[in-house]
Amino acid sequence: MNEENLIKKAKQGNIIAFQQLVELHYPTVERFAYQLGNKHEEIEDITQEVFIRVYRFLDQFTKAKFSTWLYKITLNVTRDFARKRQSNIRKVFKIQQDFRNDDYPEIESKIIKNEEDRILHLSIQRLDEKYRIPIVLFYFHDKKYEEISEIMSINISTVKTRILRGKTQLKKMMEEVIKKEGDIHG
Repeated sequence: MNEENLIKKAKQGNIIAFQQLVELHYPTVERFAYQLGNKHEEIEDITQEVFIRVYRFLDQFTKAKFSTWLYKITLNVTRDFARKRQSNIRKVFKIQQDFRNDDYPEIESKIIKNEEDRILHLSIQRLDEKYRIPIVLFYFHDKKYEEISEIMSINISTVKTRILRGKTQLKKMMEEVIKKEGDIHG
């Protein structure tokens, strides 16, 4: 059954169709929640909350792209979790100066395959949210500018600018980390 039919049946109260919809999108929501910088122990709770909201508000879903709606909900749930911790999103994602990542030891070995990926991931986490989210959506979730614009509720030109500025900051951060790690090991 295709996604459109699953949504239609789930809206009519078909629990099996909703379950299939969840199974179809669960990995994407988990990955996006992780890439937004949530702690490993929160990802499952965040993902479950996303699908609780999808279930509660499915009747309000219109003909928009379902994945775009799902990303928007994931982003909102992530922000809600950050507020519950009584900290703004930038403080939550701040990484220690030496780039050690003690919060992710078991997930890091599974998800992050090599040192360059680790440096990239940690550098992305250091970006301000307004740059991090468009970069993650564009490069890791293959979203178009229009979809990112809709997910973040900003203009397309702002999306383009933020991706460009974010890439510039990211490149600079990665160069600093590589230089710093080279100084430590060399």
